[in-house]
This record gives sequence, structure tokens and C-alpha cells, in this order.
Amino acid sequence: MAALSDVLVDVPVGIPADAEPTPAEPTPAEPTAAEPTVVDLATTDVRALNRALHAADVAQTSPRWRVVRPDGRHSIAVGLDAEVQVQIDGHVGYYCAGMNKTADVVVDGNAGVGVAENMMSGTVRVRGNASQSAAATAHGGLLVVEGSAAARCGISMKGVDIVVGGDVGHMSAFMGQAGRLVVCGDAGHALGDSLYEARLYVAGSVRSLGADCVEKEVRAEHLAELTDLLAAAGIDADPTTFRRYGSARSLYNFHVDNASAY
Repeated sequence: MAALSDVLVDVPVGIPADAEPTPAEPTPAEPTAAEPTVVDLATTDVRALNRALHAADVAQTSPRWRVVRPDGRHSIAVGLDAEVQVQIDGHVGYYCAGMNKTADVVVDGNAGVGVAENMMSGTVRVRGNASQSAAATAHGGLLVVEGSAAARCGISMKGVDIVVGGDVGHMSAFMGQAGRLVVCGDAGHALGDSLYEARLYVAGSVRSLGADCVEKEVRAEHLAELTDLLAAAGIDADPTTFRRYGSARSLYNFHVDNASAY
């Protein structure tokens, strides 16, 4: 992998989006430790940004980033594999922070389809709403959606923790294999359809449960788990108001009597 200094050629560094160029003061090659690297996507393409974020020494040379004027562009900050912090000031398009590993990404706006898709670790926070398939197939890490998430939130989740401050749409946690989904609002139709071992917590109403998803008892260990997840997400909610849902484990193996449920 290239070093950060080799890939920053086309990336504006340390310059506010509305700043006027000052010939007497050349642009610094890299920011100081206290300042983020600023990238303006109105003048720099997403590929250049991602290439810089993938540099082998990015965590050592530039651990903090600020992305301005994203304007709904797709695939921003994807495939990160370093302990960096990325603040995105505005709305993003499809697959923002997909395949994230160890990085901390904050979207100060709404996110399009597949935010944090296939995330492995780290944290992704959306301060607005998220479109469908948030954290699809994600194996680990924490996704926080402070607003609401659309259909299929957590589809095929494989170990990720998801905390949604508002509602989730239909078919959320469809085929969820592992991990926890916390919904502080309401859930749409077919919650947890064909669920495996993901654990679901909903504070509001559930329009309907999917095939093989059932309500389960909330025990002391589940209240402790909820308390920790809400604290990690920075969301103020009472754990005692949530109901727990999980797999009835009747569809693990095909049986002709259950044919209509598949």
C-alpha cells in the first residue's frame, strides 16, 4: 500500500471549503495532529479520498479527517482498515462506510442504501436517517442511526450491533444470523423473518413478526445487555420499555409440515 504522502497529491488538505487561496502562504502538506485533514468533494473525487484513507500510514500521519460537501455521493469512506476518525458534513449516497474495519465514521446527515454494509468492526454513526439495508451482512462493529432506518435494516446481519433511535421498516433483521438490533421506536411488517440467532429489542410497536420470529422473555442479562448497547450508542432510553424477539428455531431444517412458511 502507498504511504499517505504519495496519495495526497490531488486532495485539498487543511483548507475550509469557502477559503480563498493565499499565495503567500503555501498549502501545508499535512495537518498538525490537532487538526483534521479536510477534503472538499466538490473539488476532489471520491476515489482520491478513499485512496488517501487506504494509505498504509494513514493512522500515524493523519488520523482525523473531515469531508465537506459530500452532496449525496456514493461509496464515501469505504473499505477503511485503520484507526482513523472520519467526519462527513452532509448527506451521503449508497454504501457509505461499507466494509469498515476499526475506523470511526460519522455522517452528519442522511445516508443512502447500504450504509455500513459488511462492516467488520469500528463504529459508524448516522445523525439523520438511513435508507434500506443498513448494515447488511455486517459481521461486527456498531452502527448507530439516530433517526429512523428504512426497510431491511440489518438484513443477514452476522454479528454487528445496530441501535436505531427511531423506527425501522419492513423485513428488518431478515435472516439475521448473529448480533443485536435495538429499535427505540416502532418496527414494520415481518420483523426478523427467517431469523437465526440475532437478538432483537423493540421499544415501540411491531406491525407483524416474520416467519419463525417470536417474542421472548426479557431477563436480567438482557436488560444489562440493552443498557450497555444504549450507552455505547449515546441514546437515552429506558431498557425496561423494550420487548425482546428471537428465533423459534423451527425453520433450521426443512420439514414438510412447515413448507408454507419458507
